[in-house]
Amino acid sequence: MTPWRILYRGSLSSCNYDCSYCPFAKTTNTVEQLAKDRKELERFVDWVSQQKRQIGILFTPWGEALGHPAYRQALVRLSSMPHINRVSIQTNLSATLNDLSAANRNTLALWSTFHPTQTSVEEFLKRCAVLELMGIRYSVGVVGLREHFPAIEVLRNRLPAEVYVWVNAFKTIPDYYQPGEVDYLARIDPYFRWNLYRYPSLGGDCRTGDQVFSVDGAGEVRRCHFVPARIGNIYDDDFEDCLRPRPCPVATCGCHIGYVHRPLLDLGRLFGGGLLERIPDRWPQIEPAFVNGPALVD
Repeated sequence: MTPWRILYRGSLSSCNYDCSYCPFAKTTNTVEQLAKDRKELERFVDWVSQQKRQIGILFTPWGEALGHPAYRQALVRLSSMPHINRVSIQTNLSATLNDLSAANRNTLALWSTFHPTQTSVEEFLKRCAVLELMGIRYSVGVVGLREHFPAIEVLRNRLPAEVYVWVNAFKTIPDYYQPGEVDYLARIDPYFRWNLYRYPSLGGDCRTGDQVFSVDGAGEVRRCHFVPARIGNIYDDDFEDCLRPRPCPVATCGCHIGYVHRPLLDLGRLFGGGLLERIPDRWPQIEPAFVNGPALVD
């Protein structure tokens, strides 16, 4: 059976950070909303436990999920299932990490993001040091705003070479980067140029909706986070019938968790088993073929 990669985003939307570039900054959920999200998460984990194929899962919450014990428990439980080849979560690392000591280190890996306006380099490095002591693999990312450059450089210099530091290009303002700034950021993240583009995608091939799909708290399935059309529900008996190759229906794709699944870009060859946690497969060895960005943009 073909392995699946699942992007799970429940109804949780609360975050303890208020980053200016995030529309969900400093949001708060009610007790009732958190209880609903917890039940949805537990149901999803139970469903995953009953599947018979290899599965990788990336939690992409609208907010900071590791501050809630249910998510830490879910990571531990999923990491120990024999058919789960990877489980990861996007996190700012601000919450306690102690619960993760019970997780399977071969399966769990974290997609962590540093937000310079919300915490110091020193405090963030302390959180990374905890992961190092626990033996948990992780990547570190930063939004490439110009005012973040000094902190990004310090972070790269202070983290172990084995930790991949990626930079998300700031694409809200067209032609944001000045001459030389792309080269500067590419010295920190050798694959930065891949994130500079919004790739034309209408009618193009993509693994989403087939081998990769998005699931919300109610079990509703969409091909990815960027295409709102529902294609099925994981709790339906005939759920698998909704999965099939289908062309992309949107004009462009500019987010890593979207375009990385496009066969044309071949980024699966770069990331390999580290695709969900955003760690190139052979890192810290550099893959020269991928350093200069895409050879073509369809």
